Amino acid sequence: MNVYYVYILANKKNGTLYIGVTNNIIRRIYEHKQNLVQGFTQKYSIHQLVYYEEFSSSIEAITREKQLKKWKRAWKILLIEKKNPQWKDLYNEIT
Repeated sequence: MNVYYVYILANKKNGTLYIGVTNNIIRRIYEHKQNLVQGFTQKYSIHQLVYYEEFSSSIEAITREKQLKKWKRAWKILLIEKKNPQWKDLYNEIT
């Protein structure tokens, strides 16, 4: 069974946010942390995994990613703080 993830990265609490989708969250977050992904996350040092969701279908994950990207910033912060009030880096918990 395949698992897909929508994830939110931040550079600090209430900082700059990045939303992505992947089928291998450990590999993908590692790539972000090591600056192997050129672009937005590298430019703004966005490396902390603060939120993620699991899906069984890529279509569901991509749909959710697009939905979250359209949300207001305040809604995204509430979503993060509901599950991760301290804005801990969840990467260590999933590895």
